[in-house]
Amino acid sequence: MIRLDDLDIFVKAASQESFSAVARKLDVLPAQVSAAIKRLERELDIRLFARSTRSLRLTAEGEFYLPYAREALHALYAGQEGVRNDEQQLQGTIQIACPSDLGRNLLLPWLLDYRQSHPGLNLRLSVSDKVADVYREPVDVAIRYGTLQDANFVCLPLVPDNRRVLAAAPSYITKNGQPKTPAELAQHACLQFELSGKVYDRWRFPLAQGDFWVDVNGPVVSDDADIIRRCAIAGQGIIYKSWLDISADVKSGALVLLSTDYVGEGFPLNFICPHRKQFSLAIRQLYRRVREHCMTLAHEMPRFIHEKPPTPPRPGTKSSVAIMPL
Repeated sequence: MIRLDDLDIFVKAASQESFSAVARKLDVLPAQVSAAIKRLERELDIRLFARSTRSLRLTAEGEFYLPYAREALHALYAGQEGVRNDEQQLQGTIQIACPSDLGRNLLLPWLLDYRQSHPGLNLRLSVSDKVADVYREPVDVAIRYGTLQDANFVCLPLVPDNRRVLAAAPSYITKNGQPKTPAELAQHACLQFELSGKVYDRWRFPLAQGDFWVDVNGPVVSDDADIIRRCAIAGQGIIYKSWLDISADVKSGALVLLSTDYVGEGFPLNFICPHRKQFSLAIRQLYRRVREHCMTLAHEMPRFIHEKPPTPPRPGTKSSVAIMPL
């Protein structure tokens, strides 16, 4: 196993003319420096230095390994420093992108509470259902729904088992009744979301024999998910939405869950950084704070949301497998 002290001595020796010079700088014996380099060379099974009584220079293998050693030490020291820092010392600006409904109704109070705990921090919030390009736009953190395919992101789960649920206001149910199965949604007013000019009017439900899709129609379409939620509360129709987004409305009685014998599609919530180098102490602390709040809501999810998919709603229904948009 490579020892941290040996790695540190190697990096320092790379800029010195002799092991004696390194020893004087570190206030140790030259034999200790030589022993450290030999241990490291044994671990790596390469020769790092070409040395003589008068000179010391890196071999080609040593030149190649040096930047990796420096980066490893930098990461270790940065982590050590981060652990020692007092949380009250957090400073700078965090740029956060998040969905409209989640951002306004859940994340905003959590983020403001976090900033209140760290007066040296500033928040720049982008609250929109437009999916931010975290590589091209000035974003430190994106909080997103859905499954991500890009392995270059730092992607941490917030609520991995979150799902969509069907819901409507009591006034809508009194006037129109409620669907007992997803197939019956075709006969109801369903409020739809639009993203980048595409209206999502096919809703997917995972069933035991495959995915069941239903084509829906309704009186309101919007590119703002919070508008769709408000229309549902006003009794305008049925929504198919993240449990996190409407959990407070369900608890207050403003919305009622429908077709509870059927599980909605998975809709995990993730915390994303464009690059590991941006995963600072402030962002790590933010992740932990948001995750704590999210897990509280996740524990309140009705049990049926976690159950296995049932059989199809009616014989002969075609099934398909597809990926829904984030």
